[in-house]
Amino acid sequence: RSGRSAALRARMEERLLGARFRYLNQQLYTGSSRDAARLFRADPAAFHLYHRGFERQVRRWPERPVQRIVRYLRRRPASLVVADFGCGDCTLAASVKNQVHCFDLVPLSPRVTVCDMAKVPLAAESVDVAVFCLALMGTNLQEILGEANRVLKLGGTLMVAEVASRFEDTRAFLRAMTQLGFRSVSKDLSSSYFYVLEFAKTGPARPGPAPGLRLRPCLYKRR
Repeated sequence: RSGRSAALRARMEERLLGARFRYLNQQLYTGSSRDAARLFRADPAAFHLYHRGFERQVRRWPERPVQRIVRYLRRRPASLVVADFGCGDCTLAASVKNQVHCFDLVPLSPRVTVCDMAKVPLAAESVDVAVFCLALMGTNLQEILGEANRVLKLGGTLMVAEVASRFEDTRAFLRAMTQLGFRSVSKDLSSSYFYVLEFAKTGPARPGPAPGLRLRPCLYKRR
């Protein structure tokens, strides 16, 4: 009997975790990066819960997007300075020899600098590679990617790995990126789970709205 009640309790906890994860997920995609920073400052435990739910989702995928970014960086010089926007538990920093600046809303690791992704504490043109690995959240995408442009050196690399189903119109997204001062270098759209896009910084972002810069919220289904 105690085995049965333990199993029931575990199932209930799992369901609760799932419901809370979906709620937090919705908050992150329907508010700005400032809202997200405020939310997790007020309730750091919520971020840990979000991260656990997120890990459970990604574990089902045949490959983890961060491993693709790791392989990419290992092929490039280790002297390149990297900024990891939305770094989570710093898997990227732990897997490469490069100096990696790790930014997120809550420190899951001592390496993390806590900040809003639209305002990172780095000097202009101070990094060679900026990374967003499943981290393009918030309603102020243009501001967040503008910040990546600010910290990147001219000709520097922007790597984006994002859930495939979030792209309504990939061509429109790539066009919007040119307005933000980025040229498309390569794109891998072969996975039904996530896309990997590589850009090079061509110059500062042009002013004005970039209408094609839309990504659908990543809403996880109940299981």
